[in-house]
Amino acid sequence: MSEVLSQSEIDALLSALTKGEVKAEDIREEAASTRVRTYDFRRAMRFSKDHIRIISRIHEHFARLMTTYLSGQLRSVVQIQVESVDQVPYEEFIRSIPILTVIELLAFHPLPGKIVMEINPQIVFAIIDRMMGGVVQGPYKERELTEIEQALMRPFLEQTEQFFRESWHNVVDLQPEFLSVESNPQFLQLSTPNETVLVITLSARVGPVTGLINLCVPHVTIEPIMHNLSTQFFMDGLRDRESSSAEQMKLANHMQGMEVSMAVALGQAELTVRDVLELQVGDMIPLNHPISAPVTVYVDEVPTFTARIGKMRGKMAIRILREWKEEADHERSTSTLPGRN
Repeated sequence: MSEVLSQSEIDALLSALTKGEVKAEDIREEAASTRVRTYDFRRAMRFSKDHIRIISRIHEHFARLMTTYLSGQLRSVVQIQVESVDQVPYEEFIRSIPILTVIELLAFHPLPGKIVMEINPQIVFAIIDRMMGGVVQGPYKERELTEIEQALMRPFLEQTEQFFRESWHNVVDLQPEFLSVESNPQFLQLSTPNETVLVITLSARVGPVTGLINLCVPHVTIEPIMHNLSTQFFMDGLRDRESSSAEQMKLANHMQGMEVSMAVALGQAELTVRDVLELQVGDMIPLNHPISAPVTVYVDEVPTFTARIGKMRGKMAIRILREWKEEADHERSTSTLPGRN
């Protein structure tokens, strides 16, 4: 039944009431059921749909930054994306995460309170495996991180400070601070049990291993900047940042300071298993690449330049001839990057 009735509908309803086809009690019950909703004070809705939408966009940027960083550091396929943004009581968040997990505690200066980033141990062990040059093979046995494993993870956890700073830049000038790593969520005193918190859930994949990353942000932390969590404010900040020459220069300087690997493919050879087993110190292995022919220079495993091999100050060196062109240089050189043939 619509909220506003036409005159013909009113006449029809009055006629039905007069003839006894419809009971007044039925109408009252229907109206009561449609107008009254039970309100759970333990699940107070402190954030509007617009707030949720903006926070989701902020952490989509956060997920992209984390994906790019881990893909480069681990040299492996890494995928991280936002799955959901929910507001729940803090007690419900604590009950939802495993007893043995990896929890990073951060301060969000100048905002009050602290936030939590909980990473499923499967993802953590996969990251450590790749850091040590191993092959990711899950599932892993559930256990606490050793002191050595915590030390290995610390640079990545500290790097999240920069990810938060950049992703929240359009809303507030954050100065995140890494505080500590915990393993048992029951020891956390982030908020009162019934206090509303935002839980941003990210799905993560490192090679074949999958797991979740949960960010928990108390309402008290975001409350001072609630007025900034509007679509108009966010888009204005985004446009200002994109048009800022200072920001572009900062990004360019950041990119120039990044370290990349460079390798030269000298050639390849085909040997039988018997030949390999019989190799001894001093044996010569002829390669299929002529000494006078140019070689391919790889930057982060991507063919980038064509060069010639030589010597400089008593050390082997290369002279860059030109940028690598697939069709032309493939005819001159059949070498492949070692380990990729």
